[in-house]
Amino acid sequence: MTPSIEAPARRTGSDHVFDALFGQIVRLELLPGTKISETEVAKTFGFSRQPVREAFTRLAGLNLLLLRPQRATIVRPFSRDVIANARFVRTAIELEVIRAAAEHRDRALDPALRANMRAQSDAIAREDAAGFHDLDYQFHQLLCRAARKAFAFDIIAANKAHVDRLCMLSLTGKTAMEALYADHEALLGALFDGDPDTATRVLRSHLDRLTPTIEALYTTHRDYFDA
Repeated sequence: MTPSIEAPARRTGSDHVFDALFGQIVRLELLPGTKISETEVAKTFGFSRQPVREAFTRLAGLNLLLLRPQRATIVRPFSRDVIANARFVRTAIELEVIRAAAEHRDRALDPALRANMRAQSDAIAREDAAGFHDLDYQFHQLLCRAARKAFAFDIIAANKAHVDRLCMLSLTGKTAMEALYADHEALLGALFDGDPDTATRVLRSHLDRLTPTIEALYTTHRDYFDA
């Protein structure tokens, strides 16, 4: 999972390292505070240090890595300020996206949206939180495409990454997945009905679900936060 909508025609070593580390950070395979070495990453991927350094710089630009001169680079701890800013940007953009989709969606994306919903349901039945998480990512990407605003997903995904890391801590139970699925169902219903007011109301409620979760995780996983 990466913040890019489509892979470029030619992938660089930096792209491969960036995509791999981005996925590991978001999936919490690399936990907040974990030290990460350019040299070790270069050995793992079989690249020189230059593309690794470029990938590190890109990840630092997304506030996912903390580059510390003369000290080890670490996976950036959660920051409530960064998360709040990211949620603000994502909400502002995605509300406009969903309104545009409800008003004049690309109906050619309807089968893909329905297929994604079926796959979400299957993931819940299997209690596959990681699979459901990936399908949630794809669902919001499809919404941007349906709105004819595919470019917007790059911005949404870059900000969504901070929230996604928290979701990997909290989105582990069937009940949590079912609640998000119900939101997606309501959102898609409003979209297909051409009802932008309901669509934006449902989306805002959907995105607000994380507010109590952040506070709970700040209490239970305080060591993952920077303050």
